[in-house]
Amino acid sequence: MKRFWDSKKVLYGLISACLFLMLLALTFRSRLSDQPGWVDMVVFGDSMCGGVRDETGVTAQLGKLTQMSVLNGALGGTCISRIDRECRLDYAKDSLSLAGLTKAVMARDFGIQQAFRIRESNTEYFENVVDELERIDFATVKLVVIYHGINDYYNGVPIANEADPYDEYTFSGALRSSLRALQRANPDMRIVLVTPTYIWYESQGLTCEEYDGGGGILEDYVQAEMKIAAEFGLEIVDLYHDFFPHDRWEDWEQYTRDGTHPNEAGRDKIAREIARHILGSQ
Repeated sequence: MKRFWDSKKVLYGLISACLFLMLLALTFRSRLSDQPGWVDMVVFGDSMCGGVRDETGVTAQLGKLTQMSVLNGALGGTCISRIDRECRLDYAKDSLSLAGLTKAVMARDFGIQQAFRIRESNTEYFENVVDELERIDFATVKLVVIYHGINDYYNGVPIANEADPYDEYTFSGALRSSLRALQRANPDMRIVLVTPTYIWYESQGLTCEEYDGGGGILEDYVQAEMKIAAEFGLEIVDLYHDFFPHDRWEDWEQYTRDGTHPNEAGRDKIAREIARHILGSQ
């Protein structure tokens, strides 16, 4: 009987030791994951950068061309602005807008973004992106590239609120708010704005010079972005004017796969133009 109890004690001891080692391993791994990450460049944007995340993607090519480490923080389908004026707590995309993400960067708190999970197609990578952004020490980031705006245009987001220049439910207000948050997070960080390219609204048979989602045509948003770049004294890469050929309707096939999203040739062209600006302005 004594031998039986001695055996049980040994077994319990082994189990306790294994549990302790597992807990130690998990704790050590958690501590490692909490360590801050360092990159040279962070890219914020929508599906122009977020949709393709392999070596042919704009962000991956930027890293190669500039020889900088890059974090692709672009999330497809998101806007610069917030769009849910009712502020419903279940509307996660507002927290993942540029205005929402940059506030998290400034506060060093991504709790809101971590609390929400979007259950839509092509958003599987969102969770990893938020995790990576949360780990970055933005005080060490040298350069932020903001390549955004198509979804604000598609959603007809108002361009400005004359009564409140920082209204985050407008395109201009959200961009101003985002830039202010980034500059507060790191006053020495270089910020480069990139305008949307010319696009063709295939389902409507209209170009971006004709389609108005309710806030204006695309050039209205581009002009607003250029105005804010000048207001903040920031660099801007103009991919809208004289970049993609658009004399004929069929021109969309040269650099896009659907009139909006760049194909491989388009991504290469975009990455080279942004990299040329980054390297040429150093």
